[in-house]
Formats: sequence, C-alpha cells, structure tokens
Amino acid sequence: MSGSSEREPVLESASSAEQDAGLRLNSGPPGPYAPGFTPPSAGLFSPGGSQDFASTPAEKKAAAGTIETELEPNTKKASEHADDATGSAQKGFEGWDTAAGLKKVADTWDQQVKTLMGRLAGEKSALRGASGLFVRNDTGLGDQFLSQSKLNGL
Repeated sequence: MSGSSEREPVLESASSAEQDAGLRLNSGPPGPYAPGFTPPSAGLFSPGGSQDFASTPAEKKAAAGTIETELEPNTKKASEHADDATGSAQKGFEGWDTAAGLKKVADTWDQQVKTLMGRLAGEKSALRGASGLFVRNDTGLGDQFLSQSKLNGL
C-alpha cells in the first residue's frame, strides 16, 4: 500500500521504567527496602552476582554461635517479658471473659515460642554438624580412591 494515504500506526515506546519492569524476570524486587538496609551491589538476584550458596565451616560455626549467644537468649527474654505483661493483664481482667481470652492467647504464644526455640536449636545443631559432615564425606571419598588405586602400594 505504498501509494495509499493510510499510515501505519506508530507504537510509542514505553518509558524505561516500564521496560525494566517487563524485563525483570529472574531477579529480586527493586525495592522498597527497609530503613537502613542497603541492597547488595551483586548477589544472587543481581546480574553477574555470585551464584555460590556455599559457606565455609567457619561461617557455619559463626552462625551457630549467633543462634546460641544472641537469638536463643533474646527470644527467651522476649518471651518472658510477654508472659509477664500478659499475666499482669490477666490479673487486671480477673472475672471477665477478656482474662480467659488472654490466657488462651498466652498459651498459644508459649507453644509458638517453644516451637521457635526448638527450631533454633535444630538449626544450630544442623549448622554445627554440617561442616563436620562435609569433612567426613570428603575424607571418606578420598579414602575410597586411595584403596582402589594400583599405585597405592608402590
């Protein structure tokens, strides 16, 4: 239709923000971030970032130590504070249905804290056992190769 007066419609290009949003398939969200949090310049969700999920035995040991020295004691402390506050509120509402509701909430809270503490203990144990497991696995595989080698006895 080269001689016709009809024009082909011209598609206006989308803004770069719209294009970026449409192309962001395998990446993390651009934000917003929590106050004080600076997103990593490279990482699992950044192009060209590290694709390595590995951690060293020292990092595993440090993480287990953080669970033991910070997370477990602080969780227990927060739980006790909540128990004290809820107990005081229960006494203040003695004889009201609210007191029974607070008791039920406190019992649920205690069960959730118990579950969380168990989970933290399990993660701590797994972190401490993981580095030893990898070392034992590597040593065991090395021993298998040595025993199968004909050069071993030379």
